[in-house]
Amino acid sequence: MTLSTPSLKSISFLLANALFLVQIQIQVCLCASKSIDMLVLPLKTQVVPSGSFPRSPNKLHFHHNVSLTVSLTVGTPPQNVSMVLDTGSELSWLRCNKTQTFQTTFDPNRSSSYSPVPCSSLTCTDRTRDFPIPASCDSNQLCHAILSYADASSSEGNLASDTFYIGNSDMPGTIFGCMDSSFSTNTEEDSKNTGLMGMNRGSLSFVSQMDFPKFSYCISDSDFSGVLLLGDANFSWLMPLNYTPLIQISTPLPYFDRVAYTVQLEGIKVSSKLLPLPKSVFVPDHTGAGQTMVDSGTQFTFLLGPVYSALRNEFLNQTSQILRVLEDPNYVFQGGMDLCYRVPLSQTSLPWLPTVSLMFRGAEMKVSGDRLLYRVPGEVRGSDSVYCFTFGNSDLLAVEAYVIGHHHQQNVWMEFDLEKSRIGFAQVQCDLAGQRFGVGL
Repeated sequence: MTLSTPSLKSISFLLANALFLVQIQIQVCLCASKSIDMLVLPLKTQVVPSGSFPRSPNKLHFHHNVSLTVSLTVGTPPQNVSMVLDTGSELSWLRCNKTQTFQTTFDPNRSSSYSPVPCSSLTCTDRTRDFPIPASCDSNQLCHAILSYADASSSEGNLASDTFYIGNSDMPGTIFGCMDSSFSTNTEEDSKNTGLMGMNRGSLSFVSQMDFPKFSYCISDSDFSGVLLLGDANFSWLMPLNYTPLIQISTPLPYFDRVAYTVQLEGIKVSSKLLPLPKSVFVPDHTGAGQTMVDSGTQFTFLLGPVYSALRNEFLNQTSQILRVLEDPNYVFQGGMDLCYRVPLSQTSLPWLPTVSLMFRGAEMKVSGDRLLYRVPGEVRGSDSVYCFTFGNSDLLAVEAYVIGHHHQQNVWMEFDLEKSRIGFAQVQCDLAGQRFGVGL
């Protein structure tokens, strides 16, 4: 897919200025229970400078607060790598370029188990069909992949296989991209991670290759600690999850990402008031535009224009007596969020805010309290700080989709059930989840 064609895989990141990012480092451990085939990954945080988030093989780059990275080893003998966890991407890749000075690279020449994928193999010809840009054949008859970015950044290299180690488990023959050529507008910052771990429903995604029937995560709203779990999480302390089915289509459509985690949004409530919208506005049209994706790589939630306008107007109406609107038509936060407020710097907490409920088929996700407004770092007007509504307008970003970002997934146990093709969620104190699993945070 060319850069001129909007892709629904393209909403993980947006280039935007901010004062800081919080980057979550995931260190892997085996769960103590031998009766359950799963891995538990505790999350820890560190503050890193603005802009130091890795690129995803997408077209638009959303600024986000939380970057999930998994530390593991690859190759024989094992080499340490750090990979960004991205549920919106399929192909996992490692930076293999040894001619540039990067802090983290993978050297295939040091691995006796490394093997490039021929372009004539079924892996290259059949299993890459959902890539945004089709795989090709290079001059050495090897399978070649190209990843492109909205800011003109790009990365390319060969598909290969090698052994990946997580905890005490080894996964020989794991397919990934060994990227030996790249162009970036921010090379120094982009080089801080070795690569990216794709976790969508494509056949070459990491979770598909590992053949786990489920994976789950839970992110705290206070300190961004939490837990990532690969495998089943049937524990008595975890409250029953509400499930919504994943939407699948067999016919390729230009604006529908068939390997994304797509669900059916059916309505939105502000407090107890249901927005007066026909259900048809939430259904993808004949081109596939209008799908609803759950994406851990996107920070906030974005809605198509008519739905966003209805939500914006109702939220404005219900908060008119308690919040002061930022009257600046030229200020649009991150390009798609045009509802912002002025809050006195001396005010230590936000007033009561009406709950926004996202109503899915069979389940409901409630967004309340501080998750409804985001304080823009460094933005001050007189004696006021600036807070923006955490729902944005997809139309302003030329994105033909609804996207449920990770900011609205905080303190929610998110289960991606690949076996039964559904997503489950329930309210959970995520900062306590790691303690429940017996891992130190």
